[in-house]
Amino acid sequence: MRSIYIPEGYKSVLSVQQTEKAIKFVKDTFEHTFADSMQLLRISAPLFVSADSGLNDNLNGVERPVAFGIREIPESDMEIVHSLAKWKRQALRDYGFALHEGLYTDMNAIRRDEDIDNLHSIYVDQWDWEKVISREDRTREYLENTVRIIVRALAATELAACAMFPALEPAINPTVTFVTSQELEDKYPELTPKQREDEVCRRFGTVFIENIGGKLRSGVPHDGRAPDYDDWELNGDIIVWNDVLGRAFEVSSMGIRVDESAMRRQLELSGHTERAELPFHKALLEGNMPLSIGGGIGQSRICMLILKKCHIGEVQVSRWDKDTLSVCAKNGVFLL
Repeated sequence: MRSIYIPEGYKSVLSVQQTEKAIKFVKDTFEHTFADSMQLLRISAPLFVSADSGLNDNLNGVERPVAFGIREIPESDMEIVHSLAKWKRQALRDYGFALHEGLYTDMNAIRRDEDIDNLHSIYVDQWDWEKVISREDRTREYLENTVRIIVRALAATELAACAMFPALEPAINPTVTFVTSQELEDKYPELTPKQREDEVCRRFGTVFIENIGGKLRSGVPHDGRAPDYDDWELNGDIIVWNDVLGRAFEVSSMGIRVDESAMRRQLELSGHTERAELPFHKALLEGNMPLSIGGGIGQSRICMLILKKCHIGEVQVSRWDKDTLSVCAKNGVFLL
């Protein structure tokens, strides 16, 4: 049986057609609010990249990308993107973005090895964004101020959705609490990382957990992070308390990106020094990539949260195993 949880007595507060209208409203409202407040330009994004470019997101390093060949370009294998974490940074350079200018995209990905549950699907849709910063901006203060902007946009979107669809009620705390992954381990050493997130989020509502990727004093990282985009000392996850599921709920992974020294250090720590010879990595190590901050914000995640849904399949179309289909059908959960 898959890890599917249906809250006792759960019933969607919106009908299927109301849900479809609300999905568009939430996505449009957040996209415009977020882009305006961050001063980002929407650009087109690739669905696939060449396997030898080094541009695909390696996630935790074990996930297999969906790969295929092209008849007219037999010398190059292609991969469906996992995310655009590295591609966006190259786009900042190639498209001529200046200091404190940035971009965002509608990113659609397939993650074939994703563990399917209430929050996870093999289909991933998110707003991927990236912004040029200076070396002086590579600070915790700059990171946290950016987090506050994103959370304000999220809370404003929820209030607008509640006004448009009165059956909904606001629940997002617009005030962010900041905590490092090491502080969480120190406070809750007997709990797993996910249990620590539940505890801190239950208490504060909206939390940014910082410093994700490197090993904690216990010898175990809080969560996996590829070594070649986020600086593990200047990154984190935005999580909010989800009343429907009664748990912490991640809506964004983001961070100040690696500079030359952070890239070298993290490739060595992760045992992936061979990536230094890939085109993207080589350009970065030679100082030919702009310094940046960026992240991904889950589109279906935000819709699920604001529309009070218990399963991500209620706000996106994907492929589900028989157990998921059976459990949802028995509990009246309509999967799109």
